Amino acid sequence: MGKNRHVALLRGINVGGNNIIKMVDLRAAFERMGFTEVQTFIQSGNVVFSSRLASKAKLTQTIENALSEAFGYASPVVVVSAREIELVVAQAPSGFGKAPDRYRYDVVFVKEPLTAGEVLEQVPLKPGVDAAHAGEHALYLSKLIGKAAQSRLSQLAQRPVYKSITIRNWNTTTRLLELVSG
Repeated sequence: MGKNRHVALLRGINVGGNNIIKMVDLRAAFERMGFTEVQTFIQSGNVVFSSRLASKAKLTQTIENALSEAFGYASPVVVVSAREIELVVAQAPSGFGKAPDRYRYDVVFVKEPLTAGEVLEQVPLKPGVDAAHAGEHALYLSKLIGKAAQSRLSQLAQRPVYKSITIRNWNTTTRLLELVSG
């Protein structure tokens, strides 16, 4: 059986001085779980790894349980396969990520069984400032930088769905694709 490449997107670590986890410790925890080719990217909880397991549900449960035990925090993990992150980048709306001087671009990864379409229904938007598009494997958000103070996207954090998502900026998302592709 071959190895499958994945990205684990952790929520709530190294943010605002909470749940501080050193990347060397995070890599070691993934290696103890039996994963190989483990890499971390920036301090916000992005782990690229290979596994003989292909089931995202089993991978997610294994990672969540092990991290809870190792670091004493319970936080959802969104596992994305290499193929899925490839599709997330390929299926971005036309022009997405192309004007970083005018817009902030974020990708919302959704913890299954929730779907991007279900999350889209709860995204608060300010017309002329915010835009959102649901893709097959993620939700794409953009905010006009010049009118950022008028944006309603930050209100997503008060919605119940917020606990089942994790957000990465477009640059991080494309870099994770590069890493998982090897």
